[in-house]
Amino acid sequence: VQLQASGGGLVQAGGSLTLSCAASESTFRGHSMAWFRQAPGKEREFVAAIRWSGGITYYGDSVKGRFTISRDNAKNTVALQMNSLKPEDTAVYYCASGRVIVSTVRDPRAYGYWGQGTQVTVSS
Repeated sequence: VQLQASGGGLVQAGGSLTLSCAASESTFRGHSMAWFRQAPGKEREFVAAIRWSGGITYYGDSVKGRFTISRDNAKNTVALQMNSLKPEDTAVYYCASGRVIVSTVRDPRAYGYWGQGTQVTVSS
């Protein structure tokens, strides 16, 4: 398994949750890492990304200020800290990796590797 996501679960609105994604060396080193999510009946949505070089981060408008993406280059892991969760954050969350350019960092088609997804459910 090249990308393994974990940490999903059920949480009340206003609560917090941290997702983690463990990657193999070949899918982590030199790659941008990202989180996407997909709710039933909706398209896959960009959540956050972090570049390999400089750790530059990007966020979707709906999560900016509430979610934080980080990476540990020594452990080949990427995390998504989610605070102030809302019912509309309910979705399956996927981690992804790829050698992407800045203009495509929010495009799921730019990522070549995907984890299996982890369910996040936020109750009102």
